[in-house]
Amino acid sequence: MRVLILGGTSEANRLAAEVASAGFDAIYSYAGRTQVPANQPLPVRIGGFGGADGLADVIRQEQFTHVVDATHPFATEISRNALAACAKMNTPLVALERRPWEKTSGDHWIEVADIAAAVAVLPIEAARVFLGIGRQHIAPFAARPQHAYTLRFIDAAEGLLPLPDADLIVSRGPFTLAGELEMMRLRRIEWIVARNSGGEGARAKIDAARELRLPVVMIRRPQLPERLRVESAAEAMQWLGHRADLGA
Repeated sequence: MRVLILGGTSEANRLAAEVASAGFDAIYSYAGRTQVPANQPLPVRIGGFGGADGLADVIRQEQFTHVVDATHPFATEISRNALAACAKMNTPLVALERRPWEKTSGDHWIEVADIAAAVAVLPIEAARVFLGIGRQHIAPFAARPQHAYTLRFIDAAEGLLPLPDADLIVSRGPFTLAGELEMMRLRRIEWIVARNSGGEGARAKIDAARELRLPVVMIRRPQLPERLRVESAAEAMQWLGHRADLGA
């Protein structure tokens, strides 16, 4: 068995630790968007594959027998490429995909389909907005230049930010409820824009918004073709044939 983990999430990191502990032959793949990725207990490759055909070539050349797509729920391009490549190579594929957040009592969500819709629903009046959406998606918010934006990236920004009034926090999660409440109060945040990523690492901002009674523009997950899914590293290990009770 030789496993390719398409990673970059906390779930992928947990799986890498379990795969390494079990002694599996595996590679952890980063897309390369993060300047200083988290250390892994497995050999790491960084960078794209060159589309579905490129990924299929890597699967063949590196003799991968199983692929785990543990990428971000909004990383649709690599997920679609993994589906196509594994179908082409007849290689088993499973998606390690965290469950999305669900709206609960006290939440004030405005659910939208995409980034463009999120920009459109922000108020006309100037407001203080926290964009919890990652660096690749902030440019469209320049269409609402009246707002004061707070951004949070894992890495420092490269070059000028595309927003006229933006304050950048450089920090890596997971984040705590207490920390998110402090950040939002100090910066007098009035609106939050978030993608429904799910999981625990970024959930604190949603819990903080509920406690502060702030509106959250929640971007729904994009639709992907049907695929085999699991929701935990333990389930992914079972799919790989690992028996925790036997240690193999």
